[in-house]
Amino acid sequence: MAVNNCVKYLLFFFNLLFWISGCIILGVAIYLKVNKDGHSIATEALPGVDLMIAIGVIILVLGFLGCCGAIRENRCMLLLFFISLLIIFILLVAAGIVGAVGESKVQDFLKKHLEEKFVPLSDKSESVKQDLENLQRELKCCGLFKGPADWTKIPDSCRCNATEPDCSSSKLYSTNCYEKSVEWMRNNLEVVLGIAFAIAILLIFGMVMAMMLYCQIGRKDGATTA
Repeated sequence: MAVNNCVKYLLFFFNLLFWISGCIILGVAIYLKVNKDGHSIATEALPGVDLMIAIGVIILVLGFLGCCGAIRENRCMLLLFFISLLIIFILLVAAGIVGAVGESKVQDFLKKHLEEKFVPLSDKSESVKQDLENLQRELKCCGLFKGPADWTKIPDSCRCNATEPDCSSSKLYSTNCYEKSVEWMRNNLEVVLGIAFAIAILLIFGMVMAMMLYCQIGRKDGATTA
């Protein structure tokens, strides 16, 4: 009984694209990691670079397993590939549930961590202060958590025109940068959910193809033995 070559090569090209995407993710993450212009506050607040490196490595390994399993018709590799995709799918769903249910707890933990590391801001290195000033100009905010009170000497990036919506009577931005960052992330939540949904669809497609090929190889081996 011959193995369906359509399923075999479809799974191979799926995994080849999967592997290439892993290379791209890993390359971008390493570039961001070694880039000296990276912002220390943003790195602490959103430690996504290390996560991107881990995801890139995992995708590389899974892409290799899937490609080899499809071309060599190796049931062991295909089974490992299927189980790995299933685990990632479960973790993706679990992360979405935790993110939706425990959002406030995650934010409280992150806020406490950043307060311990970066407050008071005026005592930190020039690079850290410059990072926050750039963030203040971009988001039109002042301070990391307590507003202008985070600074011993209030920088010019905190000052605003009275006509601006978040400008206080003292002509300083009234909203802190942490709240502005959280607001920005919430506004872009639909994009994140869309990407997560697309990844979930790809994982399901990969699992279906892997299991179809796995079963076909099993039937072929059974027919050969008989």
